[in-house]
Amino acid sequence: MEENKKAWIVAVDMGYGHLRAAHPLRHLSPTGKVIIANNYPGIPKKDKRIWENSRKAYEFVSRLTAIPFIGGWIFRTYDRFQAIPKFYPRRDLSRPIIQLSQMYRLIKKGWGKDLVDFLNQEDIPLITTFFGVAFFAEEHGFKNEIYCVCCDTDVSRSWTPLNPEKSRIKYLAPCRRVVERLQLYGVKKENIFLTGFPLPEENLGDHDLSVLKSDLAERLINLDPEGMYRQKYSDTIMRFIKGIKIEAKHTHPLTLTFAVGGAGAQRDLAHSILLSLRKKILGKEISFNLVAGTRNDVYLYFKKEIKDHGLEKNLGKNLNIIFEVHKEDYFSSFNKVLRKTDILWTKPSELSFYTALGLPIIIASPIGSQEVFNKTWLKMVGGGISQNLPEDTHEWLFDWVKSGWLAEAAMSGFLDGRQFGASNIEDVVFKGIKEPAKSFQLL
Repeated sequence: MEENKKAWIVAVDMGYGHLRAAHPLRHLSPTGKVIIANNYPGIPKKDKRIWENSRKAYEFVSRLTAIPFIGGWIFRTYDRFQAIPKFYPRRDLSRPIIQLSQMYRLIKKGWGKDLVDFLNQEDIPLITTFFGVAFFAEEHGFKNEIYCVCCDTDVSRSWTPLNPEKSRIKYLAPCRRVVERLQLYGVKKENIFLTGFPLPEENLGDHDLSVLKSDLAERLINLDPEGMYRQKYSDTIMRFIKGIKIEAKHTHPLTLTFAVGGAGAQRDLAHSILLSLRKKILGKEISFNLVAGTRNDVYLYFKKEIKDHGLEKNLGKNLNIIFEVHKEDYFSSFNKVLRKTDILWTKPSELSFYTALGLPIIIASPIGSQEVFNKTWLKMVGGGISQNLPEDTHEWLFDWVKSGWLAEAAMSGFLDGRQFGASNIEDVVFKGIKEPAKSFQLL
């Protein structure tokens, strides 16, 4: 089976999370591309309508968080219905939630059958990053194995089917907590595999992680200009990043990358960050990347803010907007930018797992229950630090750099994050390996 390493890779276009998880696996697809379950050629109008209503509702509610007082209240009310329950005390959490029952009613009426009929044209496994697609496959008779990649550090009951103990869906978990959570929901232990989150190959290198280690070595120099962290932990650095020169000079300026989510929420933070870093940018003390993703409205907003702050002359030099029309192109551009990024500032989305690339993450306010859990995980790993007041960025950010604190976060993310998610997934699907992630990671 390994010789014919082909599997359907299916995601949904709802934000970036599910697509970002699928992007590193696209080479396994017979078409070389990720199939978009809510927007593929020939999708029935009734299926399209269900997906559109769901996407619009999510994006609308996500953007409400920017509205003072009432916006936050509305979002919290919405989120309560799909929230992840507290883990302790351990208990049976297999009872289906309302949203899951509603989804299955639509599936019973034929939602997703057209997609499964298409996938059944080839007898190869299905790897999907969205639980609904896994449900489609099981209910509509997909004839090969069904694998579901979990995209957060903890998951709600909606990720598992109505009768999880009877389901044949196999789960690819990014961390230990997801493994334990799925068991509380009733998923059989033999159907859960700890693989790690699939990270981009271009940021890793081969199995020796040559690209990652080279980038991290450079990053540590930028994040520890006075050598405080490198002096104290030189043995650890030399053990895990062979070849780094402790006294080496950096070849790119200190670089901060700010990324907003797929719904465009939190873009307003850019105003305060730009205002605070204005003198530093003008003086070329820092490079700043603003990630608009594929949202033209966010791109135009960033461009206006740059103009209003009198920073147009820096645009394309040490101030850049990352924007692409197509998501596949955006992921590739973003991954390239990350190689020269020293600090990533973002909400705790699926990008939390990118701390495993040796990236310290400044954590913006979480949006949704799963991001609250991601924030907790990121702090436990040691790869993330909560943002301070954006208007004071020019003070606290450089204090954190000077102290070596962000260098420590970069190294912690590298040591306790999982880098081999994509290759582990291939080992499970094509080699039948039961425990692909035997490692020293604690979480």
